[in-house]
Amino acid sequence: MSYLLRVQLPDRPGSLGALAVALGSVGADILSLDVIERGPDFAVDDLVVDVPPGALPDTLITAAERLTDVRVDSIRPYTGVLDTHRELELIDRVAAALDDRLQVLVDGAPRVLRVGWSIVVASGRHGAYRVVGSSGAPETHAADMPWMPLAHPAALDSEADWVPQVWRDMDTKIAAAPLGSTGTVLVLGRPGGPGFRPSEVARLGYLAGIVATVLG
Repeated sequence: MSYLLRVQLPDRPGSLGALAVALGSVGADILSLDVIERGPDFAVDDLVVDVPPGALPDTLITAAERLTDVRVDSIRPYTGVLDTHRELELIDRVAAALDDRLQVLVDGAPRVLRVGWSIVVASGRHGAYRVVGSSGAPETHAADMPWMPLAHPAALDSEADWVPQVWRDMDTKIAAAPLGSTGTVLVLGRPGGPGFRPSEVARLGYLAGIVATVLG
């Protein structure tokens, strides 16, 4: 079983090695690591770790937080494919698609950006509406999206009035980015958190901008 572990740890030599040893002590094997954010004295990393069959995820949290100044922000099962060039692969798939390019985008975005679901929304005469959604996108649609049109990528207020109650009940964190100047927006949902870091929002913006260029 694999888990995606988001950890905040001191940004100093030896911290990551100590974390690897701590996780190894409970049988976990680190499969990949992405640096999500780096501050003046800390780093936030996403680690995909593999654990033995039957092992409880709580043991990973306990092992990591035994270390001084280490905090686990979140842990959730990971079923994605490990790929250090995830964005490039998705952009290539969108470019190569003969039709339904937006569907290819929303189907691939959750794995690339490590979220639960993604949708593309647009504005019409009667307000915002969903264009396409990934397989994990909620059936409940937002009836109104007052923040559209969106000029820049942003993490959105997940407790705002426009957010459907079922999204709030699942503590869904939301981020969005415009697909160029088309008026359409790529929206990401991460049920259960964690919240979107500024670097993740920037990454979403870069991806949406490149895809918009590919889409023409």
